[in-house]
Amino acid sequence: MYKVQINNSYDFKNENYSTYFPNLHKYPATMLPQIGIEIFKELKIKKHRLLDPYCGTGSSVLAGIASGFSEFHGFDINPLAILIAKARYTKLNIKKLFNYKKDVEYTIHHTKKNISPPPVTNIDFWFSKKVIKKLSIIRNSIIENIDNKKYQALFWLAFSETVRFVSYTRNNEFKLYRISEKQRQSFNPNVIDLYLKNLNKILNIYKDAYFPLLKKQKFQFYNKDFTYKKDKYDVVLTSPPYGDSRTTVAYGQFSTLSNEWIGFPNSRKIDSQLMGGKKNNTLYTNGFLSPFINKISKISYKRALEVSSFYIDLENSIREVSQAIQDKGFSIYVVGNRTVKNITLPTDQFIAEQFEKNGFRHILTYKRSISSKVMPAKNSPSNTVGKKVKTMHKEYIIICQNSSSFRTPACRGGRL
Repeated sequence: MYKVQINNSYDFKNENYSTYFPNLHKYPATMLPQIGIEIFKELKIKKHRLLDPYCGTGSSVLAGIASGFSEFHGFDINPLAILIAKARYTKLNIKKLFNYKKDVEYTIHHTKKNISPPPVTNIDFWFSKKVIKKLSIIRNSIIENIDNKKYQALFWLAFSETVRFVSYTRNNEFKLYRISEKQRQSFNPNVIDLYLKNLNKILNIYKDAYFPLLKKQKFQFYNKDFTYKKDKYDVVLTSPPYGDSRTTVAYGQFSTLSNEWIGFPNSRKIDSQLMGGKKNNTLYTNGFLSPFINKISKISYKRALEVSSFYIDLENSIREVSQAIQDKGFSIYVVGNRTVKNITLPTDQFIAEQFEKNGFRHILTYKRSISSKVMPAKNSPSNTVGKKVKTMHKEYIIICQNSSSFRTPACRGGRL
């Protein structure tokens, strides 16, 4: 078993994501950048090349920027996440940006003709006809006035935020649930006003909070899974999914309507393409995790197979990531230990074990309290109405180092 230390200094009580870095767009289960900043200080890591193989909206990048890093590479299968990351970290001409804003606003207010919407699945189920008409006008105005995708990105973020709030979805849910018929009858949002309000907010956040951070750093974001090619990185800082999207955080469902309205393909398939999304016919029987999977299988063999699928994918991903880390480089994973059928799965131990299996040495694992991560307070893993359990409230920061020519750092960990 790998040693775990409780470290309350990483709880960041009374702080949230926007304490230092305001959000451009809502997104579920984002990692606190403060974690990376403090870990980099503790390990004396600075001015290096960073990889995040499950980058989401780019929280790890903020930690790297604050620590003097110069190059960043992020991978994520969700196009909305990559869109947010690119919008944050692309340096734009501010004057040109706000001139585009004027052009878009003018076109929105002066469009009289009917604009056809994109092929959104069950569009009439999720949106009223009036809302569809207004969203189509906004979408067309963005496409018509801005031919540069780098500038389009911020306008799409404002559009995405608007899509969610003017739909019939329950906005306090990450999964797609429709509001009641009674609520729909009185639901009449002012789509244009809301979009322009979102746009003004997002452009000003970019101008005031993110533009000043962008110097001469190099940013590359890829809308795909990470696979090792030839590039090597000094450090990996990441927060992978805690489990399959169906029963933990439904990243795909959260972003489906936005992705379809913007025009990203295969939006409905994202959750099935994420870790644990594919069907699996064999139980995971390797190493530290095996007895826990076995316990679940005695309660529900089907759930044990689903859980196994996630850990098989995570094992394969760690194998790819480990090959991409330089000699003496660090992997830093921030993860929660999910509970399935009342059995807590030691994902922190699994991650440490997998990195050691791939030539790394476990340095330490910190346990921290989750104070403000944007996750549901309760979820329904069984998908049975009324049956909900509390979600995880602890996170683990697992630090391993490539040990092919190991030098002992100031921090020591290892097995008990």
